[in-house]
Amino acid sequence: MEPKVSIIMGSTSDMKVMEQAAAVLEQMEIPFEINALSAHRVPQMVAEFAENAHKRGVKVIIAGAGGAAHLPGVIAATTPLPVIGVPIKSSNSMDGWDSVLSILQMPSGIPVATMALDGAKNAAIFATQILAVSDARIFEKFVNFKKDLALKIAKANEELSQIKYKFKTN
Repeated sequence: MEPKVSIIMGSTSDMKVMEQAAAVLEQMEIPFEINALSAHRVPQMVAEFAENAHKRGVKVIIAGAGGAAHLPGVIAATTPLPVIGVPIKSSNSMDGWDSVLSILQMPSGIPVATMALDGAKNAAIFATQILAVSDARIFEKFVNFKKDLALKIAKANEELSQIKYKFKTN
């Protein structure tokens, strides 16, 4: 089985955030891989990975990084694949804004779809949507995922309707 999504992080300290992406892909039954690649420590490995990922069947790359957060942009600069960036609030981060802005403010021609701070779950959901465009099985799983989200809200409103207050009208 070859991976359709590659989850990349700057170091294994980012795994606590990035495992949320893995959990979604696992739930959606989408084959994925997970690797640590540092844009600063092993730039040649990052370039080689990015240039060749599509040859291994990868369709989307989710790249998480904290601090200066160059990894998603470096990958986007050297791959033909869509890159989803996950800014991570790390130990050397300035409340995460340095990571957000490093990933968000890409130059023209090098797009990175940027998620919220520590938003690896949404990154995997977005990767699923990208794959669903050309894969009927993934499309059906995604449609069911959205239905489940709606059912959770309906259930929450049902539970809220049971809460009684003197001036509550519903």
